[in-house]
Amino acid sequence: MTAADPNNLTPAEMLGLDVRNARLAWGETVLLDDFSFSASAGSWTCLLGESGVGKSTLLRTIAGLIDSVGATEIQAHDGTKLDARVAYMAQQDLLLPWLSAIENVALGARLRGERADRERALDILARAGVAERAHALPSELSGGERQRVALARTLMEQRPIVLMDEPFSALDAITRTRLQDLAVELLANRTVLMVTHDPFEALRLADTIFVLTAGAQ
Repeated sequence: MTAADPNNLTPAEMLGLDVRNARLAWGETVLLDDFSFSASAGSWTCLLGESGVGKSTLLRTIAGLIDSVGATEIQAHDGTKLDARVAYMAQQDLLLPWLSAIENVALGARLRGERADRERALDILARAGVAERAHALPSELSGGERQRVALARTLMEQRPIVLMDEPFSALDAITRTRLQDLAVELLANRTVLMVTHDPFEALRLADTIFVLTAGAQ
């Protein structure tokens, strides 16, 4: 990447993540109790484990989509709250079916009542390899193209911390590898926390791996 790349982060903009004393429960079932970890700035960290151990719930809690409970502390390495410095990519692409690919990529600005930078959105779509599909509706896209658009939407937010919940799990092996390589390229210098149940994916992508088990402490 060059300095002119709109996705590039300077060292001062890179941000690590701390989670302390996390407690997650589903009804009477404790998923995680007093679980702590750190994700270094500019690194890839994978949360690995079987279904139902709380990986997705933890990711949504970090993203602010679920209220933290108990003594759970989530903050950036500079000691401040994450606030609007996080981008979140769900396991499903969650593209709005009535919006084109480029409109889905620029959705964040639209929801905030801001003017969308369509030139930048098209540039990110080009980096994702789907610029020619910019005006296609999600129903007109293949599964791999939808995943690329969802990734482009995440990148459009220009957040230093990126949370991804099994973003490649529904893809065939060849497409999965290509999109993994694409994500590594486009998320350079960002702090990525990714949920996966695939140990080979975690080994391929992560600088650090945390293995979660039921009732982990």
